[in-house]
Amino acid sequence: MSATSEWATPSTRPELIENLVSGVDRYNPSNVSILEDYLYHQIRSNEYDCLANLAILKLYQFNPALYNPDVVINVLIKSLISLPFPDFNLCIALLSERSNAANLDEPDPLPDLLPTLRTLHDLLLQCRFPAFWALFKSDELQSLRDNYTVECAGFEDSIREVAVRAVKATFKKINVERLSSYLDLSGDGLVDYVSKLGWTVDASVVSIPPNPDNQIEATVVRENIQLPQLSKIISYSAKAS
Repeated sequence: MSATSEWATPSTRPELIENLVSGVDRYNPSNVSILEDYLYHQIRSNEYDCLANLAILKLYQFNPALYNPDVVINVLIKSLISLPFPDFNLCIALLSERSNAANLDEPDPLPDLLPTLRTLHDLLLQCRFPAFWALFKSDELQSLRDNYTVECAGFEDSIREVAVRAVKATFKKINVERLSSYLDLSGDGLVDYVSKLGWTVDASVVSIPPNPDNQIEATVVRENIQLPQLSKIISYSAKAS
């Protein structure tokens, strides 16, 4: 299955959710609890289903009384792992302004966290992985880690997979120290991780196997234009002038 097909229809998606997101029932507000439960299943089991999560945000958009800020934050956190797909921006596009009349028992944490999540997304999108890890593990984001990402199974490894996709598409060889800063791993942990990828470590250099993205190949374009076609073009140009 291609990456796009897996994104649109994950192999882990249950039949019930498939029926919801594929039909008009995704607009039924009574189904929001089913989709929220499925989101928390994704969080616990390190799965990801963008379209199901977008359906939650669409229901919140149409039914402001259903709004749950913790659910929105978890949707945004899960969307970070999908880069280079534009899932994060798709989610942001569905966030509407919240009225003061929202039925919340506690202050809404989303307005304070949203700029930070945008920054984390931008750092990943720009492949500034060392800066991402520095910010993510800073004291400033202690509450984000303690209240949200700690519950998200495999979150840090999923972020590493984003870095791996970028490295595979860019490098044939990369310095160990540089790769260490990209993956926030060092020593035996780094060696074990890259070995599982099928990459080899030789002294201070990591070698990445050839793939369609990191191989430079000359492309020869051959135009197959017949003389009668040129005659028509020349004749038309002569008449026009």
